[in-house]
Amino acid sequence: MDFCAAIEQFLLFLRLSKGASPHTLRGYGLDLASFQTFSEKESGEVLTLQGVSKRSVRRYLAHLHEQGASARTVLRRLSSLRSLFSHALREKYVTENPLDEIESPKKDKKLPKFITYAQVEHLFAQPPLDNYLGFRDRVILELFYSSGLRLSELAGLSRGDVNWKECLLTIAGKGKKQRVVPITETAAEWISKYLSHPERACVEEDPRAVFLNRWGKRLTVRSIDRSFATYLKASGLSERITPHTIRHTIATHWLEKGMDLKTIQLLLGHTSLATTTIYTHVSSKLKREVYDKAHPRA
Repeated sequence: MDFCAAIEQFLLFLRLSKGASPHTLRGYGLDLASFQTFSEKESGEVLTLQGVSKRSVRRYLAHLHEQGASARTVLRRLSSLRSLFSHALREKYVTENPLDEIESPKKDKKLPKFITYAQVEHLFAQPPLDNYLGFRDRVILELFYSSGLRLSELAGLSRGDVNWKECLLTIAGKGKKQRVVPITETAAEWISKYLSHPERACVEEDPRAVFLNRWGKRLTVRSIDRSFATYLKASGLSERITPHTIRHTIATHWLEKGMDLKTIQLLLGHTSLATTTIYTHVSSKLKREVYDKAHPRA
């Protein structure tokens, strides 16, 4: 089978059978296309699924190393190849997986970035509340910090997802897995005021969506990201802060205030507790920094 056709068939399987998001499909496609481009350039021939060998995979890994690719990038590319060939084995397109004996590099352990509560308040003070769009963006920031939502989860919120009586949100997370998370009464009040904002009624074209753009349609992930970048620049905070940093921030603050890891895992929608455990390292590092700064003999 032509490798390009194998990629298309695999992506179709992920979309129809696994419900993979466009972002996930694009990532797999880019990773697999990278391997195909390298292999075809090296051999001068059209790559086939059956033509992939352990040796060709190792040559590709050596190429990535020479190019200075990070361990995270190498791991992701290997994972994409493994997934493709696991699917090909199930469909009997190949008889063996050339990735079986390929060892993965150790992943660089990077602690998630977070900001202080004072910095959160400073950032949240940037959107102007005297206009409709500024008010909307203030609500978005409040909700990020209230419940630790992912960017895509916040953009996908609909009115029916809000339980006003219990102050709960029904979230469609990764892989379309649903979870229910609480929101603060403050956040609920901000959302309620935004939904009843007089200017909203003048432009609303999608009554189901919680957050709308200036034309009344559902706000996209990219639009939220752009607005966030604007307020971040105005705040003077580090350019490396992203909406996902706010998710890391509230998780760290929850842990610092005594919330247990299992609860944080459920709130954030982590599949594995090991993913949530990273915040214990952040918390320990933070406590050490505070100790060293405060102790007279440190």
